[in-house]
Amino acid sequence: MKTKRHLLQICLLYAAMLPAVVQAQFLLTTNSDGSLNISKYTGSGGVVTIPSTTNGLPITSIGTNAFYGSFFYFSVIIGTNVTSIDYDAFAACNYLTNAVIPSSVTSIGYGAFGDCYKLTSITIPNSVTNIGDLAFYKCIAMTSITIPNGVTSIGYETFDGCASLTNITIPSSVTSIGTNAFYRCSSLKGIYCLGNAPAVGLSVFLYDSTLTAYYLPGTTGWIAFAANTGLTTALWFLPNPLILNNEPSFGVQTNVFGFTISWATNTSVVVEGSTNLANPVWQPVSTNTLTGGTSYFSDPQWTNYPGQFYRLRSP
Repeated sequence: MKTKRHLLQICLLYAAMLPAVVQAQFLLTTNSDGSLNISKYTGSGGVVTIPSTTNGLPITSIGTNAFYGSFFYFSVIIGTNVTSIDYDAFAACNYLTNAVIPSSVTSIGYGAFGDCYKLTSITIPNSVTNIGDLAFYKCIAMTSITIPNGVTSIGYETFDGCASLTNITIPSSVTSIGTNAFYRCSSLKGIYCLGNAPAVGLSVFLYDSTLTAYYLPGTTGWIAFAANTGLTTALWFLPNPLILNNEPSFGVQTNVFGFTISWATNTSVVVEGSTNLANPVWQPVSTNTLTGGTSYFSDPQWTNYPGQFYRLRSP
């Protein structure tokens, strides 16, 4: 005759053998390295927070179809241990309104946010190096998106059908843009390119005589780009060097204060500092060469001053 203790041991052993368990709002499976994967969302919407850990184990991936077709209103905050958002993870979530992606994520998979009709904006962190085909296909309400500097290619139909997108900045790291990547982006009026002209596939842009691709002085390949896309191209001049204060890299980082400077490709900008704005004495802190149109400035000495102010000076 089995005792309660024996029955409990048998139940625990059986549970340990199961491939998945229900934990709060998620069905979790174990990855080969012992970390956890969200294989299915089982909640009912609202603000969905994906924790960094559960039961002491890190959640590192959001699996294929994990939130697919969720039919309720919700926004999602993704935990800081997640490194990948997999195939169709949030696809066809017609009522997903907002998603916060942490800097731990390096890959956004094929169709990950496709057909999210209510998604208005999303910031992709600089940690992301891969954005899959159709990742934001037909996100018809999305008005803006930031493509990080580490991405080297924009895939097939990645932003196809994003009908509310008005402009896009292509970082200098991008060397190719796939077929139909921005097709049916009917509100798109400006493409702002920070590097040389990328190679392009077929029908990358919906042809529109008002759509212009702007490029920085010193960059190359724009005659061929115009011929291959049918777009008007024009020089893009920033009148002065600019501190980008809306990037994640702006402000206090690990032991430094820093920011990204944007202007013309391969030009030099001097960062000057002063400890007193009432009677300023400006001293050069560093000279930054804007490779690809941008450069990151950091000041590890910023804690040595009671207050420190910065300005930019071009030659």
